[in-house]
Amino acid sequence: MDNNSGDEHIFETVGKCRIKVHNGHVVEIGEPRIKDCPLAKRFEIPVDEISKKAIKKTIEQRIRSFGMCTARRKVISDQEFFGFAPAELLACGLRNDMFDSAICNCDGAGTLIITNPAMVLGISGLLSGLISTSPIPEVMDRIEQYGGVVFDRIGASLDPLRATIVAQNMGFSRIAIPVSDPSIAENIRTYYPGAFIFGVHMSGIAEEDAQRMVEVSDLVTGCASKTIRSIAGKRALLQVGAVIPIFALTPTGKELIMKRVLEADEKFFLKPTTFPVVCDNHPEPLL
Repeated sequence: MDNNSGDEHIFETVGKCRIKVHNGHVVEIGEPRIKDCPLAKRFEIPVDEISKKAIKKTIEQRIRSFGMCTARRKVISDQEFFGFAPAELLACGLRNDMFDSAICNCDGAGTLIITNPAMVLGISGLLSGLISTSPIPEVMDRIEQYGGVVFDRIGASLDPLRATIVAQNMGFSRIAIPVSDPSIAENIRTYYPGAFIFGVHMSGIAEEDAQRMVEVSDLVTGCASKTIRSIAGKRALLQVGAVIPIFALTPTGKELIMKRVLEADEKFFLKPTTFPVVCDNHPEPLL
């Protein structure tokens, strides 16, 4: 598959820049819009200063280490990279039976229905902002081998709304869906009021769209978004983190964060406060 001329994968990553991977090689890197990110400094290959060169190096490491965008793609992992990141929280929800399935995107496979927490970590732990992808049969086979459901084997399409419909038809009723498009989030909330919606990849979102995401989400990540931090921060029931904050906007979102606190090894200091809690050590600039 690596030699297939149609093999192309596009996603956004650190620096809010667009990456294109073709035949297992990084062939295009957009201009980073974020110049500094504390989270990126904790990557396997740290990005201490966000530049095209540094971004290329960390993406190439992901291709080498777990086969991202290739037929070697690993789909199962027990490694947790960031305690309260979306992948870790969704995996926690599956482990604790808050969810019976999660809708996630995967390079080489498109949108998936996942019931295995280790697959959520393996697929989503180091993948962010997938925009488009090409089908890789070996990756799809591996996902199905471990119990995942590939929504579109022919085109590897990215369609969380239709995947949610398929999941409902398969009998799943407690479905978690990470979403970055407010229109998709609103449609899911309309048709499936009980779905758990997690707003992700919010950097650069417009104020009106940020308001829409906050209205329908259970959790939303602040990323490098000044609008999400402001709007969600004022409405949050619970905030975890300040560098890259996660805001719980519903009791169910709050419950998931607390379940993650209960299973984590770290120590926590909890106190009532007003939101948002801010710090100086955040991505620069906020978009």
